Amino acid sequence: MAMAPLQVFLFACAIALLASSSMVSAEVIEHSFQVQNLTINRLCRRQVINAVNGSLPGPTLHVREGDTLVVHVFNKLPYDLTIHWHGVFQLLSGWADGPEFATQCGIRPGSSYTYRFNITGQEGTLWWHAHVSWLRATVHGALIIRPKRQRSYPFPKPFREVPILLGEWWNANVVDVENEGLASGATPNNSNAYTINGQPGDLYPCSSNKTYKLKVKQGKTYLLRIINAALNNQLFFKIANHNMKVVSVDAAYTNPYITDVVVVAPGQTTDVLLTANQAPAAYYMAAKPYVSVVGVPFDNTTTTGVIVYEGSKPSTPKMPILPAFNDTTTAHKFFTNLTGLVTGPFWIPPPRQVDEHMFVTVGLGLIACGEAGNATCAGPNGQRFAASMNNASFQLPTKMSMLEAFFNNVPGIYTTDFPDQPSLKFDYTNPNNSFNPAIIMTTKSTKVKKLKFNATVEIVMQNTALIGVENHPIHLHGFNFHVLAQGFGNYNPTIDSKKFNLVNPQERNTIAVPVGGWAVVRFRANNPGVWLMHCHLEVHMPWGLATAFVVENGPTPSTKLPPPPPDLPKCSSP
Repeated sequence: MAMAPLQVFLFACAIALLASSSMVSAEVIEHSFQVQNLTINRLCRRQVINAVNGSLPGPTLHVREGDTLVVHVFNKLPYDLTIHWHGVFQLLSGWADGPEFATQCGIRPGSSYTYRFNITGQEGTLWWHAHVSWLRATVHGALIIRPKRQRSYPFPKPFREVPILLGEWWNANVVDVENEGLASGATPNNSNAYTINGQPGDLYPCSSNKTYKLKVKQGKTYLLRIINAALNNQLFFKIANHNMKVVSVDAAYTNPYITDVVVVAPGQTTDVLLTANQAPAAYYMAAKPYVSVVGVPFDNTTTTGVIVYEGSKPSTPKMPILPAFNDTTTAHKFFTNLTGLVTGPFWIPPPRQVDEHMFVTVGLGLIACGEAGNATCAGPNGQRFAASMNNASFQLPTKMSMLEAFFNNVPGIYTTDFPDQPSLKFDYTNPNNSFNPAIIMTTKSTKVKKLKFNATVEIVMQNTALIGVENHPIHLHGFNFHVLAQGFGNYNPTIDSKKFNLVNPQERNTIAVPVGGWAVVRFRANNPGVWLMHCHLEVHMPWGLATAFVVENGPTPSTKLPPPPPDLPKCSSP
């Protein structure tokens, strides 16, 4: 039946209003980052750090899903600089991903560059950080993605939202710390403290007057957006006398999970609901390291902040009982109890069919001292530390970014022969192999894995006991992956594949591969470009615990990587 003229008019108005509301819901959010030296007081001394807009942490960026984020970065440091938007998919905007020599070259001292990209299909907590050397120790901040205005959270709206950035502090220039370690071939110096929102807290000298404090109202619920911005340590996080309800990890909603302790690996984020349901008083929030490797020195200190109930009398804050630094049982329980929220707005079931099966060993090793030129070799057996995946120790190019080489089909920048399997099979988690000379040595290369557009990929990440048995946080750029299963020992496909959760697995961009164990992840390669997969322990990334995926273009213009921005920094001298 034909519509009357009035009905046609009203229908047209409704369509126009819908289109208009959709357009106004997406905005262009613009920021400027002034990245320069800053002198601040920490641990009884004045220290020059690298900071954004004069603060530590740097500015929190607030966007809504669908918005376009534009950030003008002015590099006033004496070092090259890039910014990585950790966990952002960068759909068809791989040029903005940020890792130096992977998707761009560094912004040179005295120069600037503008990052521009859309936030699509993601809600929750992500973060941004420098992706050159150890600069991210102090060049980092939160990136909070809220739902579009007409959409709500899949949990009751909290009274207030609070970013909690966990960091790591050195009484030194962190670039010097890294360079000294690389020059010696040994491990760099450990940090001197951990921080909560830039402050070490009451347990460190000269720190109690600046301890981070969060005032809460009795009965109200707060959304804590916890980010581990530390360089080299996973962290346990607790609040005295309070439980927390996990509702999201790595900007992917989870089924609510109630816990009294949160574990976050470097690079990971965890959103928790905290209800102020205790007697009015002061309570410490505290974080200390989870360290699984045996016999290696580490910064075994604890950072604190304080939760203060409004109207409470001044009192000494109550301290939570934190797990032992090597409490793998607690860490594993937390990581494996998380599941994905299938009713979430962006939930996609894990792929059932797999096109690419990969078995990737991860761990430490050594390179021959002679490969290091004139450098000293203070590692074990007079060699230099290296790290590898499938015995390939990754080395970033320097002449051109890998993404530029991919886009322009330039040979010689990388090779596409990263192996799907380790070249040598052995008892991966047997500590007796820790210094086995037949398997411990590796070599440097720039090997990547090439993937067809839209291919589904399954990766078994197998930890090894080479040098030491350790939990490794592995971060994948450009994608989320489903975590199908995790366990200890050597992965057994006959037995362990039966443990796969194909119903509601958690989604992440960073997985903490269990110490002496394995994790199985799947993702769909539907984003053309070059995407790093690397250890997010900063001590291991320069040693080569990385590779990259080169995802080919799709069949249509809307599935092909566009040309680079004309002002994208080049590797050649200006």
